[in-house]
Amino acid sequence: MTPTSAPTDAVPDRRARRLGAAAASVTVVLWASAFVSIRSAGSAYSPGALALGRLLAGAVVLGALLLVRREGLPPRAAWPGILVSGVLWFGVYMVTLNWGEQKVDAGTAAMVVNIGPVLIALLGARLLGEALPPRLLAGMAVSFAGAVAVGLSLSAGEGGGTGAGSVLGVLLCVVAAAAYACGVVAQKPALAHASPLQVTGYGCLVGAVCCLPFAGQLAGEVARAPLPATLNMVYLGVFPTALAFTTWAYALARTTAGRMGATTYAVPALVVLLSWGVLHELPAPAALAGGALCLAGVAVARSRPRSR
Repeated sequence: MTPTSAPTDAVPDRRARRLGAAAASVTVVLWASAFVSIRSAGSAYSPGALALGRLLAGAVVLGALLLVRREGLPPRAAWPGILVSGVLWFGVYMVTLNWGEQKVDAGTAAMVVNIGPVLIALLGARLLGEALPPRLLAGMAVSFAGAVAVGLSLSAGEGGGTGAGSVLGVLLCVVAAAAYACGVVAQKPALAHASPLQVTGYGCLVGAVCCLPFAGQLAGEVARAPLPATLNMVYLGVFPTALAFTTWAYALARTTAGRMGATTYAVPALVVLLSWGVLHELPAPAALAGGALCLAGVAVARSRPRSR
């Protein structure tokens, strides 16, 4: 007998999965570097100004790519998702994360923000009809306990924290995680009607428009900021925004929102390593334990029961 060959449509499916996984990997690495760059640039730029500068740099790159590829306006059906994700993910998320990272270190911020995948799974089930694993609520409870542990450790002044200011930083990171989750869930339906580049490019533009009230701060701070801080801001716009958000949208169009959110599990570990090597800072031991609890909750929420 001659061995049966795989169906012809299986090869394109495997290739699409590999490309999606590669795109997700690029996103994870660049988003991890963003936490470190935000922490570094935050010494010279206020949260709103840094977000606006990052979004303007990203919008220029994405706009140029849209012109080169001759991709016009997205269809009308894609605009609700683009507007919501632009306001929440590109606008609210970036401002609150920048503000939070002025209160806590990059590793702690990444660990708290990584409760986002649990929220994505919950919202995806509620709004997109995706499967709702029975362990999701348990995972959310564990992640919430981890976030509380991080906040308590910082309120006690561990790891060089500033007490109430550090607790505010944790709360801001929780708000950023919620905005990130809502943005992802809103973006998913838009990708059924528009290309990843269109969804990312116009979402970035919407976020920049939302941050225009910070234009005066940005103009004043650019004149005073040291060159490394400004280069960090431009880097954030070109790579973690223009490139990484596009590769994210490309991968998200090929899987569910919940599964895509799970790809960010590796971000906190990468951030801790990068912030240790670049910024010479590490989260407090109790904050690390709380962050591990956050990640454990995410893992519980995304786990599947063993089949008999």
